[in-house]
Amino acid sequence: MLQNFLCYTCKEYVEDLAKVPKAFLRESNVRLIVIGQSSYHHIKPFCSLTGYTHEMYVDPQREIYKVLGMKRGEGNEVSVRSPHVKSNTFLGSIRSIWRAMTGPAFDFQGDPAQQGGGLIIGPGNEVHFLHLDKNRLDHVPINTVLQLAGVKTVNFSNKPQIMDI
Repeated sequence: MLQNFLCYTCKEYVEDLAKVPKAFLRESNVRLIVIGQSSYHHIKPFCSLTGYTHEMYVDPQREIYKVLGMKRGEGNEVSVRSPHVKSNTFLGSIRSIWRAMTGPAFDFQGDPAQQGGGLIIGPGNEVHFLHLDKNRLDHVPINTVLQLAGVKTVNFSNKPQIMDI
């Protein structure tokens, strides 16, 4: 679940989620779903921007966020910076503001204070894993969620891999 569609850390996280091959998900009978708190008309531009092709839904009234206990505001707790955040705070924030100003509808695409999280649900309605973000840098590592869901992990590094033979 995303903080909002303009948040640079969310954009960078979803760019990495887009790298998860659909074949990996099919092999494990797992669906990857992103839920944002914006209007549905922001889905297509956001997917185009991030390259995300998996399922995406919106919850503009943040009902799911409330049910799951996701907080508003930045928490004071120290957290580990997500390995999926590539931009520094200043440049990332400037890019987010620029996207808001130059987008088709000048809005912030959700409550900027709303925190998101990551979870694994199912089979059925059972929640097997829940991570509530403490702040915008606190996204759970994608490979952690993939491992817990029984899905092959992905190399998110842009560095070439060295293979020992």
